[in-house]
This record gives sequence, C-alpha cells and structure tokens, in this order.
Amino acid sequence: MGSSITRFDAHQSFNMKSLISAALLALPLALGASAASAQAYPSKSIRWLVPYPAGGGADFLARTISQQLSTQIGQPVVIENKPGGNTAIAASEVARAPADGYTVLSADNGTMVFNTALYGKLSYNPDKDLTPVTLMGRFPMILVAGPASDAKDAKDFIAKAKAQPGKISYGSAGAGSPHHLAMELLKTRTGVHMVHIPYRGAAPALADLAGGQIPVMMVDMAAGAGFIKSGKIRPLAVANDKRLPQLPDVPTFDELGVKGVESAALVGLVGPAALPADVKATLQKQVAAAIEQPAVKQKLIEFGVEPVGSSSQAYADLLKAENTRWHKLIKDLKITLD
Repeated sequence: MGSSITRFDAHQSFNMKSLISAALLALPLALGASAASAQAYPSKSIRWLVPYPAGGGADFLARTISQQLSTQIGQPVVIENKPGGNTAIAASEVARAPADGYTVLSADNGTMVFNTALYGKLSYNPDKDLTPVTLMGRFPMILVAGPASDAKDAKDFIAKAKAQPGKISYGSAGAGSPHHLAMELLKTRTGVHMVHIPYRGAAPALADLAGGQIPVMMVDMAAGAGFIKSGKIRPLAVANDKRLPQLPDVPTFDELGVKGVESAALVGLVGPAALPADVKATLQKQVAAAIEQPAVKQKLIEFGVEPVGSSSQAYADLLKAENTRWHKLIKDLKITLD
C-alpha cells in the first residue's frame, strides 16, 4: 500500500512538472502573440468619415493628412464624405462602429461641443460615444465686410452697429456653426444687436457677402481666402489670440480693445468609445507625425489652417473647456436647432 502511494505521488509530481514546463514555454509565445497583435494595428484600410461635402476646409484637412498617414502606415486611408444633421449623421455612424480604430471621424466644435446644447435630442453623445484622439487643426474666425458695408475698420463697424440696433444683418455658414456662434460671441461682448441670416454653408454666404446682399460675416481663412485675396471682401479683425500669418496687417479683437472674442473651428480626429489605449496611441502618434511633415504643414498653413497634432489628453481637456464656454453662451441666448 505504501509503495503504491509513493508511485502515484511520483507520477503526479512528474505530470505537474510537465504542465508547469509547458506553461512556461508557452508564456513567451502568448506574450509574443499579444505584442504582435498590438503592433499589427493597422493591418487593413482605415475608413475616415468627414461630416461635410467634398471641397470644404474639413475635407481638405482630412485628405491632406490622410495621404501622408497612408504612406506612413502602409495601408489605404479612405475618405468618405457623409454630411447632414449638423455632423450628427456621420458622428452617429462612427459611434456605432466597432472600437478597433478602423472607423474614425473628423469632428469639429459642432460635433463635440455645440450639438449637445443646440439639440434637445441627439442621436449620439460625444462624451459617452466618441473618443478624442488628436486635435488636427484650428480655423480661426475673421470678421469680414463686403461692399454693402462702408465700415473703415472693426471699431468703426461696431460703432455703426451700436448706433443702428437691429438694422444690420450678418450671414453665417449655418445656424449653430462656428461662424454663427463667433458672431454671437462678438455681439455679447460688444452689446451690438444684429440680425442673423443663416446659409447652407460658407460658400453661398460668401457669394452674397461679395455681391453686397449682406454686409458682414465671420469666416475662416480656409473658406474666405479667395475672396479676401481678390479684394471682394475686406478683413476687419481676427478672433484669435494672435494675428494670422496670412493677414499680418489685420489686428486681433484684443488689440482693438474688444476683449474675449476668440473663436475658431476646431477639427479633431475621434474614434468610437472604448477605443483600446494602444490603438488610440498609435493613431495619435501617426496622425501627429503626418501633420508635422514639412510639406503637409506648409500646405495646411497656406490653405488657412493652423496645424496642431495635440496629445489625446490635451484635446480632451480643450473640449471640456469649450463645453463650459459655449454651452453658457448658447443657453444664455436661447439658441436652439430643434
């Protein structure tokens, strides 16, 4: 009896040693497979949704960066334009996509900040359904005047608008757009009363501005550069913390003594919620590197974009600050798109 127990224990001990040895041998392979899986991203094409029609500033930004990104990662990056719903249609689709980094979105202030205040019901929640990856670029706003305005400069325009409350109208790229809210911010800071005329995009608003149908509007350099360079419209002031390199002679509102008028369309890259940390880190690193490429950076600056390529955390922090600032303005002015 004693000897059989000894034989059983010895056999059991041998089996345990074998199992442990096998497990230890398999561990590096498992770890290697896990590392290889993490390093494998991206192993196929990336679908990049732009919530605006082709040809606009957000589209140009995405296409310029995506070409360089595709070269860096050795995979196709396919731009898909999906406008509508003040960017909500594309945002909802990305929110429902698998959180694997193969479906991403160009998101602006409307997508990540304004929509939750402008709409009572929204088909996505930017805080819960989307993951900020990087801020790609800023499109600072510029107050511009057309031939219908005889204002000499921004100070003169503000004085004239104050003297005629409700008599001066202004155009925008659409209700709830960064262009619209930048002008509402200016109105709040200066106490002027003007009538808003929303258009379906910056292009038709600029055409009417140049044609004398509306006197002024806020526009970004990317959209308005052609009209400004041709002299069809005049830049009066920049809603930025510093002068723009493309318009070195145009002062900021702050320089004119109008404090707190800073506004820009902020376009970042976002993915679905629960995006794995390693995938987010790879995306951020590669997109930021693409933006830093001298040829890409120069192309963006010439177009009127201020290139950024921020960390994911810096982008998330900026969105929180923007939420605080703009939600108060939208609610105070009772602006709604419902």
